[in-house]
Amino acid sequence: MRLRILAAVAALSVAAVSGCGAGSGSGSDGGGTGALRIMAPASPGGGWDQTSRTAEQALKAVDPKRRVEVYNVPGAGGTIGLAQLAGEKGNGNLLMTMGLVMVGAIEQNKSKVTLAQTTPIAKLTEEYEIIVVPAASPFKSVADLVAAWKADPKKVSISGGSAGGTDHIAAGLMAKAAGVDPKQVNYIAHSGGGEALNELLGNKVSVGISGVGEFAEHVKSGKLRALAVTSGQRLPDLDAPTLKEAGLNVELTNWRGFVAPPGLDDAAKKSLTDLVTKMHDSQPWKDAVAKNGWIDSFQTGQQFADYLNAEQAKVKTIIAELGVVS
Repeated sequence: MRLRILAAVAALSVAAVSGCGAGSGSGSDGGGTGALRIMAPASPGGGWDQTSRTAEQALKAVDPKRRVEVYNVPGAGGTIGLAQLAGEKGNGNLLMTMGLVMVGAIEQNKSKVTLAQTTPIAKLTEEYEIIVVPAASPFKSVADLVAAWKADPKKVSISGGSAGGTDHIAAGLMAKAAGVDPKQVNYIAHSGGGEALNELLGNKVSVGISGVGEFAEHVKSGKLRALAVTSGQRLPDLDAPTLKEAGLNVELTNWRGFVAPPGLDDAAKKSLTDLVTKMHDSQPWKDAVAKNGWIDSFQTGQQFADYLNAEQAKVKTIIAELGVVS
């Protein structure tokens, strides 16, 4: 009898979890009280995870009746999560955080599932990249890094996010600007920013590249040293030159947003878009954007869909030219 009861409870638990992510295109419950799941298609600690959990808190603040849950699906630059999302056709209670990194990963992994098999909801933020070294590093400047690169590129290990993603593209662009063959860059890819950070704090790699928001607090605490940022102008509250100031003609902006499963009806798409717009307009979200050094770049609807198409074409050209992916 005990076994039968346990089995029944387990079955109910599975059904409840499945219900958070399942549903038809109108499954957003019309009244805005349905459970919403947000997939962070990477390990905890990185930009997608940070964005997802920031959104979770902001959504709970603006709509206290709605249950919101974040979960992680790491691997292959987000394309494993992308494939799962594509299998949730018509599910109006599911969002996936994504961005420029995923665009590159789709090319790198020759993913059979692409962003064409999603429903674009909103572009949320942009963020500049930061190039850092451990506090004890002999590299005091970008010039020191370039000198070591030119002497022996393979001896300079660079830790960052997934292969073909923004961090990898930044490393390739920097190498090209420095006169180093991008194909010789010793790039160590990770499925989440937390792994790259641990390697830096453990002095296991030479250099780290990631979004400013992921490394800034460790720079301010003195655990990491910032060599440069990829912005056009110096950033407030961060003592670091731009790459252009440091002698490398590179400027790069990462971005992040939300997509939903394919096959949503108009009502479900509008419901999700309205909810995310309400989140974007809230004070908790605005405060988090400022705190993390993100740039508000909100877009929805066809504007975001057109932006996605343009980014896919641009990234495909860049990574082919740099040869940073196989």
